[in-house]
Amino acid sequence: MKISKVAANTARRLFGLCQTGGRLDDAKLRTVFTSLAQTKPRDYRAILAALQRLTRLELERRKVTVESAVELDEATRQRVLAGLARQYGADLVAEYQVNPALLGGLRIRVGNDVFDGSVQGRLDRLAAAF
Repeated sequence: MKISKVAANTARRLFGLCQTGGRLDDAKLRTVFTSLAQTKPRDYRAILAALQRLTRLELERRKVTVESAVELDEATRQRVLAGLARQYGADLVAEYQVNPALLGGLRIRVGNDVFDGSVQGRLDRLAAAF
C-alpha cells in the first residue's frame, strides 16, 4: 500500500511520541491507535498502516534468536542474554533453538545483526576463502 508523504511523516511523528527513553511505550502506542481509530483524520488508514509497520520493525529489532548445536543450560542462556543486554538494551525477547547442523558454537541474531560463532560458519568461511 503506497502512502502519501504527509501520512508517512505523521506516522513517524506519532511513533516518536510513543517512545519513552528511546523505548516503545505500549500504553502510549495503544492510546495513539485508539485515538486515530476514533477521530478518523484525513488518510487515517495509511497512518495506521505506517504506524503498524514501524511498530513491527521496532519489535523485530528487540527479538533475539540464539541457535546452538545442543540445548543450552540456564546459566549459559542468562550469560548470553546479559551480554546482549549490555549492547542492545535490557528489553530483549529471547528465543532459543537447537540446530545440530551448526556442529558447535552459537549463531545469534538480534534484529538484523547476525553473530556467527558456530563451527559450521567457520568451515563455510574457510571454504569460501579457497
